[in-house]
Amino acid sequence: MGVALGLCPRDKLFRGYIDLEIQLREFERCRILYEKYLEFGSENCVTWIRFAELETVLGDIDRARAIYELAVNQQRLDMPEVLWKSYIDFETLQGETEKARKLYERLLERTNHFKVWMSYAQFEASSEEEGIDNISVARRVFERGNEALRRGGTPEEREGILQAWCRFEEEYGDEDSKAKVKNMLPRRIKKRVPYTSENGRDKGWEEKIDYIFPEDDAARPNLKLLETAKAWKKRKLEES
Repeated sequence: MGVALGLCPRDKLFRGYIDLEIQLREFERCRILYEKYLEFGSENCVTWIRFAELETVLGDIDRARAIYELAVNQQRLDMPEVLWKSYIDFETLQGETEKARKLYERLLERTNHFKVWMSYAQFEASSEEEGIDNISVARRVFERGNEALRRGGTPEEREGILQAWCRFEEEYGDEDSKAKVKNMLPRRIKKRVPYTSENGRDKGWEEKIDYIFPEDDAARPNLKLLETAKAWKKRKLEES
């Protein structure tokens, strides 16, 4: 099989060889095989995860953590969300709450996906750190997520984080916090808009949903006032 790997390295061959060495309890050879496997396909997240899991089972936590670190810093990954989740779960199972928290923060530097914000808030809500008000910390994550998606997310994603926040408040909040978040939910307005083909010809009408967020409506008068003030200042500068 070793000759086969050298001549034609394939996923199935690597997995078969690794499984055989595990059965023989040749763990050092397993490590060598995983390293070769990852030279062949460094974008393969499942391989990185299995390598780290092997080290975890063998009790070498530092080596497992180092493998995860190497993995998340690869330029190309086929399933990065699965890899990051596995790394966070690993630190959580080790009781390393602060390390897991830092991983969420690092992940949010790379993506603004609403499901990451939801997972982060759920993580904080289930945290059992002494001296920490985990519900308040989780609520703050929802607030940050809503603001981040307000600036750079789609209306659907923003509605998704608000719906998750509502469910959170139903479980942990009081009447005031429940009402506050419910009042932030958007109204959906259906409207028909014309659409055209790629060559510019009319194709008819399609239904579109607009999301009207109360927060945005409340901010509009202030934005209008700011624009008026800027225009007045510009006019004064031109006159002087």
